[in-house]
Amino acid sequence: MSTPTVAQSTNKGAPAAVVHGTAKREAILLILAFAAVYVIWGSTYLAIAVGIESFPTLLLPATRHLIAGLVLYPVLRWKTGIRPTAGQWRTAIITGLLLLLVGNGGVCLAERTVPSGVAALLVALVSFWMVLLDWLRPGGLHPAPRVVASLILGFGGLVLLVGPAHLGGSERVNPTGAGILVVGSFAWAWGSIYSKHHDLPSSPLLGVAMQSLAGGTALWMVGLLAGEGRQLHLAAISVRSWIALAYLIGFGSGIGFTAYVYLLKKSSAARVGTYAFVNPVVALFLGWLGAGETITLRTALAAAVILTAVLVVISAPHKNPIEAAEVLPNPGEA
Repeated sequence: MSTPTVAQSTNKGAPAAVVHGTAKREAILLILAFAAVYVIWGSTYLAIAVGIESFPTLLLPATRHLIAGLVLYPVLRWKTGIRPTAGQWRTAIITGLLLLLVGNGGVCLAERTVPSGVAALLVALVSFWMVLLDWLRPGGLHPAPRVVASLILGFGGLVLLVGPAHLGGSERVNPTGAGILVVGSFAWAWGSIYSKHHDLPSSPLLGVAMQSLAGGTALWMVGLLAGEGRQLHLAAISVRSWIALAYLIGFGSGIGFTAYVYLLKKSSAARVGTYAFVNPVVALFLGWLGAGETITLRTALAAAVILTAVLVVISAPHKNPIEAAEVLPNPGEA
């Protein structure tokens, strides 16, 4: 259902200047919201790379999501008046584990060996996993032929990244790191599809807060079991890593997701879904600019192949499972 225009929703007796001013303000907000989703979410991959320089790898996202959940949940409970049911908490816990523990935690682990820009590129494969999972589930949608072709093309880009050790004079992406990203993006797609077909609160932000509490707690538990508690020395954490954590909480989880929810209300899901195409480009550029990450011929070719495939998927004229299941950004951006 399309969103009514301001002119349609404004009383007939309202002055034309008021209608024009409101429309102009909403147009500016839409531009700012798209800029936030495109740039801020694309920048979170670099922020993760900076954060894990001195933060234990899993405790960085654990702290990020637990703080976000602890701040958002009571505020949203009070504001919405919604009291989540046991079933809604069960959905939040399952999706929190898939999205944040495996998905976002996997991105952080992978970025120890994979450049941040390449990580964003591989995470774009979440679009393909969503199509495949929605196809395989009972009563799922059969993808159109052009989408099937884009899936083959996208995975061809993955093979290009991790294929022959020496191609065009450039090294391949670390296979272990790439494998972690593939598993993480698969878990993210699974969690997104699951959340679409199971009960969550009517307030999307409250659902996210619940998932943040569940995922953040799980990340802390796994991180401590992995011995990261012994690696956590607050005095040894650099200022830039603290800034990265604050940026991930305030901008990535706060401003970025607020802008995302606003766009879902004011624009079409297909247009909002273009972030899956733009974010890897932003991440590759920022990784090159801010972290000195090299964009090799292999990376450039793989980026062209994968992003072309992503563009085909998100622009395909059919009932897109990405639109149906999209409740959160990709694992590196949540």
